[in-house]
Amino acid sequence: MYVQCPSDEDVSGWTQDMIWDELQARLDGSDGFQLKRGNIFDKMVLRFRSYVCEPLRHGNLFLAGDAGHTVPPTGAKGLNLAFADVRVLFEAIDSWASTGSTKLLDKYSDTALRRIWKAQNFSYWMTTMLHEQPNTNPFERKRQLGELNAVVNSRYGSAYLAEAYTGWSNT
Repeated sequence: MYVQCPSDEDVSGWTQDMIWDELQARLDGSDGFQLKRGNIFDKMVLRFRSYVCEPLRHGNLFLAGDAGHTVPPTGAKGLNLAFADVRVLFEAIDSWASTGSTKLLDKYSDTALRRIWKAQNFSYWMTTMLHEQPNTNPFERKRQLGELNAVVNSRYGSAYLAEAYTGWSNT
């Protein structure tokens, strides 16, 4: 799990008790659930960022996963994108190996980038909807909460969120 904090936060200022208390506060509900506390062996401030290298090919070098693109973890797309890249690249290499055709290899970057840019958009949307940005004023915070409310209280908004979160077809 992660706890949102300013990107310049000094992680050494967070004790284990402070982290556990913050995580518990986020999970508190009417059911009385209590986290089982243990040793926190690693803590860091992640600088969430997005990056896409275009094209994902240079000669015979093909980039896949984090080598070619990164997304913040809010949308949970990093590993799924990497697997999707490898699937597309495997099919292209397999086609070349069995037929000698470079058609799918030549289309690899464009094919993978269609999914990557959809995931970038989704991750950006989730991050801006779920995380308070630095210097957010009360109007912007209420607009953000209104957006979240519109998504979770709409059958179509919820359907889009579910589809985008769990993945798209091969296109």
